[in-house]
Order: sequence, then structure tokens, then C-alpha cells
Amino acid sequence: MPELPEMENYRKLLSERILDQSITNVTVSREKSINVTPEVFEKELVNERIVYIERRGKHLIFHMSTGKRLVLHLMLGGILYIGTEQERPKRSTQVEIEFGEVVLYFIGLRLGYLHLLSAKETDELMSDLGPEPLDYRFTLEKFKDRLKGRRGTIKTTLVNQRVIAGIGNCYSDEIAYAASLRPDTKIQDVLLNEDALSRLYHAIQSVLREATAGGGYMEMPLYAGDELTGKYDEQCRVYDREGETCTRCNEGIINKVEITGKKAFFCPVCQH
Repeated sequence: MPELPEMENYRKLLSERILDQSITNVTVSREKSINVTPEVFEKELVNERIVYIERRGKHLIFHMSTGKRLVLHLMLGGILYIGTEQERPKRSTQVEIEFGEVVLYFIGLRLGYLHLLSAKETDELMSDLGPEPLDYRFTLEKFKDRLKGRRGTIKTTLVNQRVIAGIGNCYSDEIAYAASLRPDTKIQDVLLNEDALSRLYHAIQSVLREATAGGGYMEMPLYAGDELTGKYDEQCRVYDREGETCTRCNEGIINKVEITGKKAFFCPVCQH
């Protein structure tokens, strides 16, 4: 599932390509991916413009010239592609938004959605999300406050969108690795250890910034010639590296375990 770095990468690259471009056509191939009828969806979008793209957690919010919002959550398997009809990927699309000859393809929205909402409805939808981990206001003290009174593991806490927005399975494991902590470490124990707490906080900052700069781990480029999107997949240290030798200690073999139903990867030698 795309996480903060993937969605932030999409936000930046799309902002360079579609802002203030008039929408010339809309095609909806799967009505369940939207929240209004295709007729209303088309009427609200055609001849209008996207004036700003915001990311909130794992969501992208397209601000329309009408004041409405298009809220995107890709969920599991969702990806984006932008290009001409000749560059169209050989994948089923659920929604297509055309900007003249350029088309933004929404692919794999079987579980995800693209909803047309008012500003108020969007705010209500986002109201339960935790703070943005890369916001300058999200300090070590704020992080500590978010963890107080919580139970569970590092893994389950980091992927809880009500605690912190934007972190999922991949980056929770990469963060735990960067902090030299096992993902099944109890969050109560982290709170009792100032050094561990500091390491975990700074690992969140460093991993998410590095992954965002590295284009995230998406499987497909966003457009023809895109050499950034997905490149961070090559830099993951533990996620989906089961059976490989740890690149940090050169001793441990990356293990895969389940923590409350979620797969987790770690090095048993240098994560404690």
C-alpha cells in the first residue's frame, strides 16, 4: 500500500504537470471507485481546473477551482500514471481524467477510491488522522505525548493512522531497523527508555525523508522517462528482505514474523 513517501512523490510530480490545466474529459469505468454518479462526477470536473494538490497521510487531496475536493486513497494495489493515449499502460483503469492530450490514469482502485467532496466533508474525513510526522511542529516531545498511555508494539503503533499519519507496513519496519529496535518491542518499554524513544523519533524523520527523496517504492513510474518513482525499493534494508544477510551487521539473517496479523521484517542480531 502506498505510504507517505509514495504519495508525497506523486504530489510533487503531479503538481508540476497538471495544476491549472483545464480538464477536458472524464471517464469512469468503475462506479464503485467514486461516490457520486458518473454523470455528476463528469459535470463537476469537466472545464474546471486543479489548483492545488495536498497530501494528508496516505491521501492526496486535489483542490478544484470550484472549491470542491477530489480525495484519493489508493489503498492496496492502487497506482497512478500520467501520459498520452499512446503511452497508456496495459492495465485496467477505473477513472481517467484528461487534460487535453495528457491523461491521468487511476489504476487498481478495487479497494481505493476517488471521492468528490466539499471542503467541510474533506476536513471531517481527515479529522481522525494523527499529525504529519515530517511537520516541523511534530517534535520529540509531541511524539512522546502521542505515545503516552498507549499499549502495543512499535509496529502496531506506527501503522495506526490515528497516532501518526502516513506510515504503513514498509516504513514501520524500516524505521524500527534504523532505530535498532525490534518491531515487536512494546511501546511502553520505549517510553521508559529516553534513548530508545529518541532513536525511534529520529528514525521516523530520517527514513521518511530519505524515502521521499528517493521516490518511494512504487512498482511503476508515474510517466514515461520517470527515473525517480520507485527507486527507494532498492534501498529498503529489511522490508521484503527475508532470508537476506543484514547489510549493517553482516551477520544477521533478515527474519519475517507476524505481529497482530501484519508481516514484519527485522534483523535478529542488530535490532534488540
